[in-house]
Amino acid sequence: MDIESTLSVPDATRLHAQIEAFNASLNGSRTTKQELGKDDFLQILITQLQHQDPTKPMEDREFIAQMAQFSSLEQMTNMNRQFAELSAALKSSLVMNLLGKEVEIHQGEEYIRGSVEAITAGFSPQVLVNGNYYDYEKISKVNE
Repeated sequence: MDIESTLSVPDATRLHAQIEAFNASLNGSRTTKQELGKDDFLQILITQLQHQDPTKPMEDREFIAQMAQFSSLEQMTNMNRQFAELSAALKSSLVMNLLGKEVEIHQGEEYIRGSVEAITAGFSPQVLVNGNYYDYEKISKVNE
């Protein structure tokens, strides 16, 4: 039985936040990052500038190339955030079209059938079927 299907939306949201906070506290000092972010890149650049040899300063071309890389990283980060927002908006739009339709939801080993009575929007939309909320991703079939 999926615990999320028996929780109300506010309780499920609170549970997710608590789980993420707990995981973050566990991962805080024990794991290493596999990717460098923009803050890491800027820190490396600042460290290079602080420790460069005054008699052989960094060439202008190298500095300009590193600043261009930093600018590209910033733009890719912004695009990633915007794509996530667009994805959430599209998903919410798709979910809104399900109101009043018959759906089949795959829940563990069983399939739940019923009419969509209500919808919650956001990054993780849910549908109310037979008095319980289910994640949009668990819908396997939609009927008129």
